[in-house]
Amino acid sequence: MKAPDGFVETHLRARRDAGAKILAPYITGGIDRRWIDLVRSAADAGADVIEIGIPFSDPVMDGPTIQAASERALAGGATPASILDDVSRADVGIPLVVMTYFNIAFRVGVERFASEAREAGISGAILPDVPLEELDEWRPAATASGLETVMLASPLTPDDRLATLTSAAQGFVYGVNLLGVTGERAAIGERAAALAGRLKATTDLPTVMGFGVSTPEQAVEVAAHADGVVVGSAFMRRVLDGEGPMRVGRAVADMRAALDAG
Repeated sequence: MKAPDGFVETHLRARRDAGAKILAPYITGGIDRRWIDLVRSAADAGADVIEIGIPFSDPVMDGPTIQAASERALAGGATPASILDDVSRADVGIPLVVMTYFNIAFRVGVERFASEAREAGISGAILPDVPLEELDEWRPAATASGLETVMLASPLTPDDRLATLTSAAQGFVYGVNLLGVTGERAAIGERAAALAGRLKATTDLPTVMGFGVSTPEQAVEVAAHADGVVVGSAFMRRVLDGEGPMRVGRAVADMRAALDAG
């Protein structure tokens, strides 16, 4: 079911303004035949927005867990069309954002990709390999379809570029906690707090931090300086290890409870 325009930003602002910390699980589309039940379970467990990964054969930003999840999905026959078809029947009541690489949208056709994603119920998109200076091909198609384009900022983004980047962002700003690829980490480090603080000083958009958040304790630590967290590898590892929607939902609920307790 198609969500209203601006759903990502309005929903996350409302959650933030109500005093909640945003929880954004990442789920690889097509990781198994029950994958859409993972989405439903995460939503029922208290997710505020869900990132849905559309697998790509050369995922330069993804670490070993998400790469393995993508490989499993591709081996199982997942395609952008099949993933969007599944999404169209999800009806979870929270914003859904696709995370993929530009080659996927380019091969489908950016106008068609944006339109079909929006019609399927997707409200936003993250294209991590499209820099700020090269949005011209994507942004008009996204705007015409009503897709919000989420921008990423890293610890190395200088202040002047950070201001330009956040002014171009829609939905929320995705702060990258650390340099490197996605994946679970034993510790996050001080760069996450520093970047979150810089982002909060630069924009009023919801600021959500990702990369390396693996445990409820880490989620609380990171969210203390931002509006919320993205968690991907920790959940997808469970699926790769054979856990189903109910147990993954419990892990999301544990993360939700920790964030609510502060």
